[in-house]
Amino acid sequence: MDLLYFVILISSLIFVHELGHFVVAKVFGVKVLTFSLGFGPKLVRLRGKETEYCIGLFPLGGFVKMLEERKDEPVLPEDARRTFDSQPIWKRVLIVSAGPAMNIAFPILLYFVAFMGDRAFIPPTVGIVLPDHPADGKLIPGDRIMAVNGEPISTYAEFSRAVRKNPGKELQLRVFRDLGYVSVSVTPEEVVEPRELEIVDRVGRVGVLPGAPAGAVGIPSLSSPAWRAGLRTFDLIIQVADQPVKRFIDLERVFENNRGETVPVAFLRPKPVVGALGGLVDMAVYEAGVAALTPDPNPGDLLARTGFDSSDLYAAVVPEGSAEDKAKLRPGDKVFEVDGRPVLTWHSMLERLLAAPDEPHELTWLHEERRMSGTIRMRREDWVDEFGSPHSRYVMRTKNWLPFAVEPPVPNPHPMRWALRSAVEETVEVLKFTGVGIVRLAQGKLSLSSLSGPLTIYEVAGQEGAKGTNHFLWVMALVSINLGLLNLLPIPVLDGGHLLFFLTEGVIRRPLPLRVREVASIVGMSFLFLLIGIAFKNDVERRWDVILAQIKELFG
Repeated sequence: MDLLYFVILISSLIFVHELGHFVVAKVFGVKVLTFSLGFGPKLVRLRGKETEYCIGLFPLGGFVKMLEERKDEPVLPEDARRTFDSQPIWKRVLIVSAGPAMNIAFPILLYFVAFMGDRAFIPPTVGIVLPDHPADGKLIPGDRIMAVNGEPISTYAEFSRAVRKNPGKELQLRVFRDLGYVSVSVTPEEVVEPRELEIVDRVGRVGVLPGAPAGAVGIPSLSSPAWRAGLRTFDLIIQVADQPVKRFIDLERVFENNRGETVPVAFLRPKPVVGALGGLVDMAVYEAGVAALTPDPNPGDLLARTGFDSSDLYAAVVPEGSAEDKAKLRPGDKVFEVDGRPVLTWHSMLERLLAAPDEPHELTWLHEERRMSGTIRMRREDWVDEFGSPHSRYVMRTKNWLPFAVEPPVPNPHPMRWALRSAVEETVEVLKFTGVGIVRLAQGKLSLSSLSGPLTIYEVAGQEGAKGTNHFLWVMALVSINLGLLNLLPIPVLDGGHLLFFLTEGVIRRPLPLRVREVASIVGMSFLFLLIGIAFKNDVERRWDVILAQIKELFG
């Protein structure tokens, strides 16, 4: 099957490329002698009115052969104006450019088909509002965004796209809140997002997250009603009396009118499974339980009356040997200060740490109602990506646990518009990324070891094809854009080399001497074979262990 997927991918992209040359040549009246998909002995040959259509044995290429005055084919008087050479430069440029252009445009269709599968999204409901961000004090959890700048939306994806594309620009939001509509003005802050290949994106962010935290609780006080009832940190509350609890904010509602009456609280308690799947993974299973909780009858917030706190700021996993472990932070402890300043969410704490990742930071936390503190450093992780570029990132090894309530998905209101818009944006993004990769390679900032050849394409085509149609379309789109851009490189024998010849011809007002073009083609072909050789060498080196194992298996 891998071979079949590979042939389908390569043949489709070559067909699209050559079809571009063929169609534009026909539009301009140029006589096309041969349209071939593949090289070598012809497996299929069909004769049209003036064009022979062929399928060759080897699918790694193709060509469109046009009538040219400098070839051995005789040019009849009636075809004198139909040769490729007799066309004005601008027509020849369009004919040659059409192949790469088709490879660059074709992914829009591929991505469109893939994005048409996006039939449902999460709704545009605010789940968490991060402190010290533009939305702080303007949006609240539970808000439903109904319109942005007067344009109705019904999915969080639409809201996120509007925010990301408008850094520093005020957005007018129409929000459904408390059974009514309110207008909110918010200006996304500009955030720099570094990517691979030294690409930097500047996007907008308002500081909200979709989905509401579920009823997972933290219990900081050992004398609270919750603790006395037998409830513990990380218990997931699912029901209080006859009231279901899906979100943490539901706990406020169910205890709002309680004046000290004892109520049953149903919960799920995560229990670690030691050595799960032979020690391959760390996992936990839920154990169900019911507790009798008697809230404090005095007025106050949820924490004061019940002892329930959100589990957000509680350390769930503290790896042995980590900086936090050495500072004596333990699972179940609540972090509430970084460098002497209070933090309200785990996300905000990480932002504070990442603002100065190389510096030591003092964490302050509660351990069994005792205030403790310690100094930690973010862990730096270095790696080299598939393109040979070095990267580093800073991580905090300790993790929290904050499950989210799953909201019912909403249908995609405009599937075709969504698919087309997303397809164009994705094509532009991949085009930009691939183009920058080529520039970085030419600058020497990207290692030649990042080049991949037919073996990689063969392997990826098989892997993605086995996953399903959408995965295969995505890899086909990626290879198509790469093929289009590579063909535009100013290397003789490639389309970009022909365009370079036409540009020179336009400047000096005459065609380059035949001998110059022949020598340039030889040099270009040699350079191309060198690149192919390097790519093939990289492919073999990456898979040498597998190749060696297969050889040993074959020959015993």
